[in-house]
Amino acid sequence: MTNDDMNPPELRSRFVDAMAMSWAPTQFPGIEMKILYSDEGGRSAILFRLAPGAVVPLHEHRDLEMTYMLEGDLEDDEGAVTTGNFVWRPGGNRHIARTRGGAIFLSIFNQPNVFEAGTRFFTEPAGA
Repeated sequence: MTNDDMNPPELRSRFVDAMAMSWAPTQFPGIEMKILYSDEGGRSAILFRLAPGAVVPLHEHRDLEMTYMLEGDLEDDEGAVTTGNFVWRPGGNRHIARTRGGAIFLSIFNQPNVFEAGTRFFTEPAGA
């Protein structure tokens, strides 16, 4: 039995060649992204690359957010996550995140964040 026999097209695995994707700018200086997954329910998986000194402005997590640090550091007033480590935040958590030396990390969101200044979330189209 092959995978083609086991799963109809809508249930088959989706492979993403993240290495071949270009980094896309975000609305925040020094922050680039690759959207690996996004759906109409608000869930997303995003690979971020932050330049040294970059800041993610004040925002609130509407639901669980999980981040695995591939390289570098990301910190807020509650602590720091560094290379090879993981942090998760519950819905309702508010913070400003910043990096000292730059970072590459994978974040998984169950719902889009809400930015204090009304800035759109990374998966929302411009003008939304």
